[in-house]
Amino acid sequence: GSTAAVARLMGAGHHDKAAPQAVQGLWLALALGVALAAIGAATAEPLLRALGAGDEVLDQALTYFRVSLLGAPGMLVMLAGVGYLRGIKDTVRPLWVGVGTAVLNLAVELVLIYGFGLGIGASAAATVVAQWLGAGFYLWWIGRAVRDHHVSLRPDPATIRRLVVVGADLLVRTVSLVGTFALATAVAARIGTVDVASHQIAFQAWMLLALTMDAMAIAAQTMVGNLLGAGLADEARRIGHRVLAWSVGLGATLGAVLIGVLVGADGVLPGVFSADPAVVALAGFLLLHVAAMAPLSGLAFGLDGILIGAGDQRYLARAMGISFAVFAPAAVIGHTLGAGIGWLWGAIWLFMVVRSALLATRFRGSRWQVVGA
Repeated sequence: GSTAAVARLMGAGHHDKAAPQAVQGLWLALALGVALAAIGAATAEPLLRALGAGDEVLDQALTYFRVSLLGAPGMLVMLAGVGYLRGIKDTVRPLWVGVGTAVLNLAVELVLIYGFGLGIGASAAATVVAQWLGAGFYLWWIGRAVRDHHVSLRPDPATIRRLVVVGADLLVRTVSLVGTFALATAVAARIGTVDVASHQIAFQAWMLLALTMDAMAIAAQTMVGNLLGAGLADEARRIGHRVLAWSVGLGATLGAVLIGVLVGADGVLPGVFSADPAVVALAGFLLLHVAAMAPLSGLAFGLDGILIGAGDQRYLARAMGISFAVFAPAAVIGHTLGAGIGWLWGAIWLFMVVRSALLATRFRGSRWQVVGA
């Protein structure tokens, strides 16, 4: 929510109030990160078992998960910093941090695992190092803004409470979204080894397309928030329509490219991830779902960005909660009745259709077009 809040302040001409917002966001991020790490450490084993981790992989999963938790505060500080910079229309520095930390993560991982022969914990440690280094850059940049605007570094309970209210709605939205993916993985794991492996290949491809299309949503957050802060509600809607056109168009293009690869080079793409013929065949089928769903995904992500930029987090939370409530019984009942992985992906389709319909209904109205900072 920090992107929308900062963008509104900038649009309203309150440039001096953006840095204080960032400082309080950092305090909240640190507190939540520490709490998340503590809760995760205390509930690691039952959580992983609930996700379908059997005895043969539990020890490795616990090692990776527990080491990863050390990066939780750094990861949330990075997210708070990204939100501030995007809110002031600076997307270049977050790009460089993202690329740099990804390269560092890979380099450290290769050295620790292949150079020193360390195990899965080293992979998680590489990610933790990258997260904290990225957090350091954002702390430095926000610190410069603090000095320029003579902002206090002390926690402000009133501002933090406002951020918590907004964050609570976004948390419900995020938990519903992550819960959908986690439940899908848990159901796939209970169907069979081939099924869960194929599902993970398709899911990672879907995530790659999602992150690509999310560029439109990020732009929408900043532009819509800025325009509403400046009192330009009609212009915000016009930008919203343009974002949706680009998002759906990009989704259709990416989907068409993926279908072309799957049809033109049968088995090659899933074969990059697995040498098992059964996994390759099933993953190819699921990747067709990913490709066909891409335009719908573009619509959902675009609408998400518009409404986040408008600060309409409460509606987003409700919409995602309803979508999860529709998906969960469909996925679980299908598994109970012995339906296969195709049914599970049918439930994912249902989730995306309901989500898109609810967000589109909101966008067609005017309740999200609240102007001012």
